[in-house]
Amino acid sequence: MPGPGDASLSGLWQGQFTYPRGPGPEFFTATLLETPEWFSGSTQEIAQFGRDKGKTLYATLLGRREGRAVTFRKTYESETRSHAVDYNGTLSADGLEIEGTWTVPRSWSGKFLMIRSSGLTVAAKRSIKETV
Repeated sequence: MPGPGDASLSGLWQGQFTYPRGPGPEFFTATLLETPEWFSGSTQEIAQFGRDKGKTLYATLLGRREGRAVTFRKTYESETRSHAVDYNGTLSADGLEIEGTWTVPRSWSGKFLMIRSSGLTVAAKRSIKETV
């Protein structure tokens, strides 16, 4: 049986990212689907500042995981936020959190934290058990 660090990243995650200065944190929901080679997904967040304040922003994710090291690129699908953001993090030993830093290339960076939605984890484990 694989250890917690080997658990699939697939599922629903709640997260936040912070800026080095200025506005407070922004919160997001991420849905991930992991395959043996890579993972993909999407996020949605309510913008907390700027021209998009109060609007729901959507982005796509594409990344890789090697052991507990998690890297992915988030690309916004917005006219005002059309840039990519690179994320580098570490999956916790229990497989429930990813923590690290984000970077907008040649611009700025900050920290992020993602926490697995536990209800969906239980449902996913149940589903896997039922199909085996």
